[in-house]
Amino acid sequence: MPPNEDAQHVKLLSVFHYVMAGLTAVGGAFMGAYFVFVGYIFNTVIPSIPPPPSSGGGPPPPPMPTAGVGQFFGIFGGVMCLFIFGIAVLYFLCGRWLAARRNHSFCFVVGCLSCLSIPLGTVLGVFTIVVLQRPGVRWLFDQQTPGAYLNK
Repeated sequence: MPPNEDAQHVKLLSVFHYVMAGLTAVGGAFMGAYFVFVGYIFNTVIPSIPPPPSSGGGPPPPPMPTAGVGQFFGIFGGVMCLFIFGIAVLYFLCGRWLAARRNHSFCFVVGCLSCLSIPLGTVLGVFTIVVLQRPGVRWLFDQQTPGAYLNK
């Protein structure tokens, strides 16, 4: 395979990693908004609902215990958002370094990790692994090419 074709494949992988970083960040933002909404529901809306009237003259039922549920959703959602934004940063760095043809091992590891994100990440990860294993691509990462920005 000509080196020019390898360079085009690395450039396409770079673009797809940028796209995956954007999609991952948007998904993380939606997930964060969901957890904020659920935390609001448990902290504000549910405690303000009056208990149903008691039937038969007995005491009213106790209110629903929601004291720590909203905080749990807030903390869990915050941790998950940070985790997902961290993955988006990994995708972005991988796209940047693929375009610069630097950090071959890092890009390979991110390609392996992206296989866990089904279905788009799996396709991107498999193609990343296949392309990065080619001898021509390894040669491109070892060279100082003028077409690749951010070279050392």
